[in-house]
Amino acid sequence: MKYKFKLILLLFLTSWLTACGDADEGPIAQPPASKGEVDFWLTNADKSVLFTKQSGAINFKSGTNSFPTITIDTTTTYQQIDGFGFTLTSGSAQVLSQMGNSTRSQLLKELFGDTETNIGISYLRLNIGASDLSANVYSYNDLPAGQTDPTLANFSLEPDRAYYLPVLKEILAINPAIKLLATPWSPPTWMKTNNSTIGGNLKSEYYDAYALYLVKYIQAMRAEGITIDAITLQNEPLHDGNNPSMYMSAADQASFIKNNIGPALQQAGLTTKIIIYDHNADKPEYPLAILNDAQAKPYVDGSAFHLYAGDISALSQVRTAHPDKNIYFTEQYTGTSGSFGGDLSWHTKNLIVGATRNWSRNVLEWNLAANQNNGPYTNGGCNTCLPGVTIGNSVTRNVAYYIIAHASKFVRPGSVRVASNITGSLQNVAFKTPDGKKVLIVLNEGTAAQSFNIAYKGKLATATLNGGAVGTFVW
Repeated sequence: MKYKFKLILLLFLTSWLTACGDADEGPIAQPPASKGEVDFWLTNADKSVLFTKQSGAINFKSGTNSFPTITIDTTTTYQQIDGFGFTLTSGSAQVLSQMGNSTRSQLLKELFGDTETNIGISYLRLNIGASDLSANVYSYNDLPAGQTDPTLANFSLEPDRAYYLPVLKEILAINPAIKLLATPWSPPTWMKTNNSTIGGNLKSEYYDAYALYLVKYIQAMRAEGITIDAITLQNEPLHDGNNPSMYMSAADQASFIKNNIGPALQQAGLTTKIIIYDHNADKPEYPLAILNDAQAKPYVDGSAFHLYAGDISALSQVRTAHPDKNIYFTEQYTGTSGSFGGDLSWHTKNLIVGATRNWSRNVLEWNLAANQNNGPYTNGGCNTCLPGVTIGNSVTRNVAYYIIAHASKFVRPGSVRVASNITGSLQNVAFKTPDGKKVLIVLNEGTAAQSFNIAYKGKLATATLNGGAVGTFVW
């Protein structure tokens, strides 16, 4: 009997450690069946629980208590949601392509599938040519010094054929409906004032050539079976020190839209959206200047933002001025110098909650995948950008993976944000999905555990989050 008791105890402890330990090294386990009306997925700031479905019963009941209450009102609706995800840089594709076929397939299904054991990434940003998280700098029309090609006769997607296109096609086979936004970091150097991959401006005589370059990219991707839903015209147009990069003022971008790329897309019969700006929330005057241009505005679908500077409320400032135009959040990185708990809290508060409460239709963290040195990256590129997943001898799921998973798995494309109130330390945002489910994402940004109510249709469901924890509640 003593031996049997020890064996049972050992099996219990093994099972408990597997369920509650640091899950960075493993995929999502098959979740337990819910015991209540509300499914509850939890991530704790100390990593003691990592995006795990909780087994306790949470039910809606009549009555009152003294806990703070988050009230969900599905009759008050805001913007539709396109999705949550990352940028698939060519560097990401390179490290993914170096995995074994079966292990890569398993990881991509975990990332992009929409079953119980997957996180359902539904939106990707792509680089047009190289980003700074590519192994080398390239465009689709690189020429020897002194040569030009204004008709783009030498345009080719060849630099992406080794791994970028195959990995993207593998993702599309898992999720054919995923939204794809494509962004250039620099035109070919022969189009630029300084003939360099870093900085410079687009030469005025090559505005038409650059518009043709973008049109050819969309058409070439379509020929590969890849539909580009939208493009931005320049990554971080006010940051010209990256490699690659280019400076593009608001006036130049407005001119390029109304005189070149807007008409070029129309003439080519392409419905690809034009999204402007694609930079920090500290300069809302940039997208406003373009949207205030009566000739440029009709070509524009909306404005894209990052949050390395400024306040997330700037997104609402732009939306209020032009309520007929959409808002997007397209980049934010987690760095190697950050902490899991600190980044989980800041990014959930400012991006998952903050961006969507300020009208964004999507939320994208930065790089999807990298190697153990956070590479590849260009000479001068970011070597401290922590990816969603680090790929080495095993796969490590980093904090951005969990930040996105808390939204992407449940807030499916076509969901609509609905009203909810922020109370005390409980930052939150709520959605109604296309199949009628309600999703509430809550961050307890306080340091102590907090019990609270979820109020819906006159009844209360009570839950508790530890300090710094994130919970997604679905019913």
